[in-house]
Amino acid sequence: MERTEEYNIYGGFAAVYDLFMDDIPYDDWFSYIKKILERQGIRDGAVVDLACGTGEITWRLADAGYQVTGIDLSEEMLMAAREKCDDKAFFVQQDIRKLELAGPVKAMVCICDGMNYICEEEDLAQVFERVNAYLEEDGIFLFDMKTEYFYREVLGNQTIADNRENASYIWENIYHEEEKKNEYHLTVYELADDERDLFVRTDELHCQKAYSPDMVVNCLKQQGFSKVEVYEALTFEKPSGQSERVYFIATKN
Repeated sequence: MERTEEYNIYGGFAAVYDLFMDDIPYDDWFSYIKKILERQGIRDGAVVDLACGTGEITWRLADAGYQVTGIDLSEEMLMAAREKCDDKAFFVQQDIRKLELAGPVKAMVCICDGMNYICEEEDLAQVFERVNAYLEEDGIFLFDMKTEYFYREVLGNQTIADNRENASYIWENIYHEEEKKNEYHLTVYELADDERDLFVRTDELHCQKAYSPDMVVNCLKQQGFSKVEVYEALTFEKPSGQSERVYFIATKN
C-alpha cells in the first residue's frame, strides 16, 4: 500500500464534507467530551482540537468558554472551519506528527477517527510524544479510534454512494486485514456551473489503520502518559470485541 500522505486528502471533499456528514452526532460527542474535561477539572483555558476538520467540535469548545486552537493538515478543511467559527478560535495548518505550539495547554482532543489516519506505529508514537510535550501537568489527551471490528465487520469492502442536489460521491472501501489498514477511494462530484449543469470531479485516496487498544495504551505510556483509560464510545464502560469506536483518555503526570 502507498502511504496516504502522498495524496491530497480532504481537498475537493472538504467543500462538501458537512453536506454529506450531516448525520454525525456532534452534539452527543461534544457532551461526552465536555463531561470528561470537567471531570478532570478543566472548565476553561487553552485546549487544542487536533485534526479539527471543518471545526464542528472546535466551535462547540469555544462556545463552552475554552480558548481553542484548531489544527489540521488540510487547508481546505481549515477554510471551512474558519468560516464556521469566525473569530471564536485560532487555526493552524500543521502535520500533527510535527506539532508545535506557542506554549502548554490544558487538554488536547482528536475526535472523529483523526488518529486512525496515522497509519504507522512510529508515527503514532511521534504524535503522542509531541502531544505530551505541550500538555500541562495533569493535562489530558482525549481521542477516539475506530476499531478493527468496525473496519472488518461493519465497513468491510463496501461501496457507499450518496447523491444530493449539488454534489454526489462514491466511496469505495478496501480493507487489508493483514495490515489492518482500510483504503478509501473517494470520488466527489460538485456543481461548478448551475446554468450549464457542469460538475467538477475530484478523486482522493484515504487510508486509516486499526490499532489494538492494548497497543495504543502501551504506546501512550511509553511517551510519558502516566494514566490511560479506555472506554466504549460515549460511555464509561470497558470496550468489547464488538465495539466500533473506542475513546482513550491519557493523563500527563
